Amino acid sequence: MRRDVEFRSGHDTVRGWLYTPDQGEPPWPIVVMAGGWCYVKELVQPAYAEMYADAGFAALLFDYRNFGSSGGARRQHIDPSMQIEDYKNAISFAETLAEVDGDRIGVWGLSYSGGHVLIVGATDPRVKCIASQIPVVDGYRNMRRVHGTIGFRPFEELLLADRRRRFATGDDGFLPHAAPDPTREVSTWPFPETFHTFKALKASDAPAYENRSTIESAELLMSYSVDPFLPRLLNTPTLVVVAEKDDLTLWDLEIEIEAYNRIPTPNKRLVVVGDSTHMTLYSDRSLLGKAAEAATDWFSEHLLVPVRAATV
Repeated sequence: MRRDVEFRSGHDTVRGWLYTPDQGEPPWPIVVMAGGWCYVKELVQPAYAEMYADAGFAALLFDYRNFGSSGGARRQHIDPSMQIEDYKNAISFAETLAEVDGDRIGVWGLSYSGGHVLIVGATDPRVKCIASQIPVVDGYRNMRRVHGTIGFRPFEELLLADRRRRFATGDDGFLPHAAPDPTREVSTWPFPETFHTFKALKASDAPAYENRSTIESAELLMSYSVDPFLPRLLNTPTLVVVAEKDDLTLWDLEIEIEAYNRIPTPNKRLVVVGDSTHMTLYSDRSLLGKAAEAATDWFSEHLLVPVRAATV
């Protein structure tokens, strides 16, 4: 079952969907979830939410402020601090629901939100379990690698020019999420497959998706890092799912695996989805299913018991 919900975050209204199981009796454990760069809630996430509901969880997914059906005057602006605050306010909203067990809350995210949930789990003690999928963990290093030495120059120049223009006029500039030919147009994520995958998803599932963000969003990404928060994941069960051929958020030793290795909790698990890129975890439903199954198993292991086991 799915119903529309809304709650306040800051001065704006956040809107989303609450999924609940068709069988069993509440209160249910809940997975709070949101998307990545420029996402709206219709993008991919319902497939995960339906699987969680089938497994006995409620699932709350939502549009961040400034996106989709949610409020916010600065449309298409991505501020990671605001998005993390939206996650925490979604948790607060979930606690008010009679059908939800507030002692069994998990968080799930992918791509940009895959990094967000590591921060949320490290800073909000209400989170009892984390599933982070193909996460962005260091925005600067990520941008340097995906743009390359030559491509990074015009990207950095664009950010600086926009900062000067914002200072002078107060107006936002915009750049594409992705472009069909990154040699002709600067975008945040310079991958043609990203452009084509999201174009297809917009046509099939998510008409509210827009292939653009404020340029300042990319500047904020350049200062984004989960690194200061990883040492605080001392005893929170943490799953990290990576894609074997991911060259967007860079699963290899330098970034994603390095971040996983810095998580101190012994209660963690790394799952590598073989023969998958970052984008095929969106476009190939069999690969999406593997990632969703890994997260479902993880949440089942840690949230389906009525009371969390005591630490001894």
